[in-house]
Amino acid sequence: MLMRRSLLALTASTLLLWGCATAPSAPALPPIVFVHGNGDTAALWQTTVWRFESSGWPRGRLYAIDHPYPLARDDDTRAQPGRSSTAEHMTYLKAEVEKVLKATGADKVVLIGNSRGGNAIRNYIQNGGGDKTVSHAILGGTPNHGVWAVKGFREANEFSGTGPFLTGLNAPKNAAGDEVTGPVKWMTIRSDNNDKFAQPDGLWIGAKGTATNVTPAGPELKGATNVVIPRIDHRETSYSPAAFEAAYRFITGKAPALTTITSEAAVVLNGKITGMGVMSDDPKTGNFHNNLPIPGARLQVYAVNAATGARQGTALLDKAADAASGQWGPLRTAAGTPLEFVVSAPGYATTHIYRSGFPRSSELIHLRAERIAEADKASAAIVTFARPRGYFDPARDTMSLDGQSPPGVPPGAGVASSKLKLADVPDRPIAASFNGEKLTGRAWPAQQGHVTVLELTY
Repeated sequence: MLMRRSLLALTASTLLLWGCATAPSAPALPPIVFVHGNGDTAALWQTTVWRFESSGWPRGRLYAIDHPYPLARDDDTRAQPGRSSTAEHMTYLKAEVEKVLKATGADKVVLIGNSRGGNAIRNYIQNGGGDKTVSHAILGGTPNHGVWAVKGFREANEFSGTGPFLTGLNAPKNAAGDEVTGPVKWMTIRSDNNDKFAQPDGLWIGAKGTATNVTPAGPELKGATNVVIPRIDHRETSYSPAAFEAAYRFITGKAPALTTITSEAAVVLNGKITGMGVMSDDPKTGNFHNNLPIPGARLQVYAVNAATGARQGTALLDKAADAASGQWGPLRTAAGTPLEFVVSAPGYATTHIYRSGFPRSSELIHLRAERIAEADKASAAIVTFARPRGYFDPARDTMSLDGQSPPGVPPGAGVASSKLKLADVPDRPIAASFNGEKLTGRAWPAQQGHVTVLELTY
């Protein structure tokens, strides 16, 4: 029977925090494998992992995986440079689950996926043997009935609700018509109406005014526990405190001790440096991200003043990234110290990434080197304000960039970044804020091949 509940606002790669008194005992806690979405990285699970740790989940049983080619093909049946098919995505996930089972000695894992990650989870459980290795499957914002469902329109794409991939996954599994494969326990998490990829109009897929035949209920599955959280956006279906609370409760049968993140006295940070595919004016062949290391990448890290973005002393780390893995750490620093990460690599702009202080250790501080787009090359300085774990919604969020509303942010939760192009390189702070999180950096000269990124954590 289809179940639905609405959650109102809630209180606030291997990642060991010993369990707190209210958490289940460590032996009872299964390993969790987190699967990111289309074009994304394992780094997006950083705050979710912290929340599980803060409620007593052992760090050694939390795994966020990185698909090397995270973007879906335009046509799932045809090879496309830098992209992966549904079969390749499922095969990669299966191999990663097998590694986790071997490392932990567990019989089964929990799988938590965002967006396209949910497609791979469903495919693995239904077609790859995951029904024997998975206890719980939690899908946040997964377009289970398509981003569009229009006969004859791009049906070879894995996001087509009328195409062979999704219709195969959604075929009834029993007399009740359930769309999920047992004995796995299933939960979906969706927005009431604010997910850009579950909309009746094709605005966010470049077809404004065209019916998609998909509703906000598109991510739900018959036979699953279907959770609706008001006003969250596509990414917040997985990365928000409310999504964490729902997932923890579904796995354990009880509320987490906390939905907030506890601090450690000192933190150890690590991650990898990745880049982009071939730049081109054709969106089908260029401008794509991958999760592969960049040859010759180097990183410098500085502590910065929270109010001015100015560097505080010499570099805390100055190191070439490992050529095989892209790993750049470890870096030991005090909790709460704002940092500037300076990424340099052949063929890329020198990328200055400013982050607010880290409350806990993490191996998911993945850094992407940027290239300067042709349309931006005349600018004296370029500052990008980015929110990887959610979107900017002017009707919902309080935000600013350099004292103004972030440019290029339309109504609705549809974009996750804003770009400020400056006519000069001001010798002053460049500040940004979003719902209480504040970031301050400095502008760097684009004409000398530098860009600034103010990257939100929450």
